[in-house]
Amino acid sequence: MGRILLVFRLVLADVRRHPAQAAMLLVSITAATATLALGLSLNGATETLYRQTRDATAGPDVVALSPGTKRTTITALKSLEHAPGVVAHSGPYRQYYTTLTARGSTGAAVVQVADMTPGPVDRPLVTSGSWVRPGGAVVERGFATAMGVGVGDHVNVAGRSLPVVGIAVTAAHSVYPWAPLIGPGGGPSDGGGLVWLAERDTRALESADVPVTSFINLKLRDPDAAGALNLRDPAVASAFEDTWVNFKTWRHIAEQDLVALQSSQPILVIGSWLLGLLAIGGVATLMAGRAAKQTRQVGLLKAVGATPGLIAAVLFAEYLTLALLADALGLTIARLAAPAVIDPTASMITTAPGLTGGTIAVTTVVALAVAALTTSGPTLRALRTGTVSALADVAHRPRHRAWLNRLSALLPTPLLLGLRLIARRPGRAVLHGCNMMTTLIAVTALLLVYAQPVKGYPGSPMATEAQVAQERHVLLAVTAAMIALAVVNTITITWTTALEARPAMAVARTLGATPGQVTAGLSAAQLLPTLPGVVSGIPLGVILFSDAKMVMPPAWWLLTAALVPLLATAALTALPARVAARRSVAQTLSAEAT
Repeated sequence: MGRILLVFRLVLADVRRHPAQAAMLLVSITAATATLALGLSLNGATETLYRQTRDATAGPDVVALSPGTKRTTITALKSLEHAPGVVAHSGPYRQYYTTLTARGSTGAAVVQVADMTPGPVDRPLVTSGSWVRPGGAVVERGFATAMGVGVGDHVNVAGRSLPVVGIAVTAAHSVYPWAPLIGPGGGPSDGGGLVWLAERDTRALESADVPVTSFINLKLRDPDAAGALNLRDPAVASAFEDTWVNFKTWRHIAEQDLVALQSSQPILVIGSWLLGLLAIGGVATLMAGRAAKQTRQVGLLKAVGATPGLIAAVLFAEYLTLALLADALGLTIARLAAPAVIDPTASMITTAPGLTGGTIAVTTVVALAVAALTTSGPTLRALRTGTVSALADVAHRPRHRAWLNRLSALLPTPLLLGLRLIARRPGRAVLHGCNMMTTLIAVTALLLVYAQPVKGYPGSPMATEAQVAQERHVLLAVTAAMIALAVVNTITITWTTALEARPAMAVARTLGATPGQVTAGLSAAQLLPTLPGVVSGIPLGVILFSDAKMVMPPAWWLLTAALVPLLATAALTALPARVAARRSVAQTLSAEAT
């Protein structure tokens, strides 16, 4: 117990001495684990939400739809009540293909005739307000969200203004904007939202210009055998000799709900790995900056009799503990954000399923791996250092090459100082270049997505917006997280380099370098690795995420994407570099001497 308490106290003291570094580790790993958890949680999540909605609303196992309202059509649909395996039904009902206008926006809609008291199959769950009554409309929640309407607002249907008396969800129709299930005449649908009206309120829609479809909701004894219901059964075959019917099973409706998420999962999973690479780069920089202090800490522990095992526990415990805390934060963020990602249209019950054990295990392993990969090298080097050498902390004598000195002497002073800093820490420069390349790959993917022409529903701009918004919003969120992490990494690298370079910069100032030249040199040490990252990131993004059919973004978009990181790096490095350059030469050299 004494050893555990000692390790805890040493870790707590180290975190207190370096709060900014601990925060950097938390932010980096939290962003990676949250994105990865969201990506993994999409597996089967939509079907789970659909099942929850289906159970809560007595959703049908099969919806049978047939164009028109002829007597033969209604008779044929009613004959399905007696088909083998059918245990309950609701309908037949009618749905009219029209438009709905609200708040200055118009969207395609299907208006369904609703019973005042829903039948045994398909009982929509009212989430706000009340159910249908004469003179009032109930709007499906996904459609209401897209149109920006709520209870008490007025909508215009078929030239008639009606108050919205309720908002509801159902499992008998696909999520917005696929509510029609089939289009007019049984053809493809242009998409649209769902509205319920009382029978007398739909009479204004009875016109030759307004297409209509009849349908019936069926409950089967064996829901998994929904696909086996067909017209070849003798009990129903005769009724459908002259009537066309289309069966939509609950599985088809659930699969259609998944369409909105097909592009989100790869974006989140790939984005999480890219964020993980950025996290590794940032944490590795922190570890390199703390290597000298860590070596001295190891020397002190060895001097007081600490065993190698205890020293390793102290060094690893801090980062592994912070990694586990970051993993917990990431999982919490993913749990809170899951409903918006899994159900972007708000058309289903938004009680998102909890994170699975597999998701938790994968994110935990990733978090610990990021911490272990970035801390194992400096930790092992510190453990192998002798006690006297660790306490002395003698600076390594740089190698001098005459030809290189003669060549570098021709360079301007800021560039010379920047190149010398890069030469002292080439690995850090490579990490910074890789960070920038990774970020530019994501930015290029975002530009490619936004450059593609929108191919949606010509009859409903709102449906088109809902179709493309999910992919773009998720990609934008992941890219924004990567940019934020790249900014933090750039500031961290600059500040770490400035702290390590204080003696060298102080000597340069004694030899005539001005504070402005020192500041420019520190900035150049970050700008120079940024250049190859920018030059390689954009082409790699184009190669990885484009194909022959894609429309390339305008050249000025890509040029802007290349220039902004360079300008941002210069701006982000200016302040830390300036602060480090303004420190007194005497103070710096005196501190080194002591």
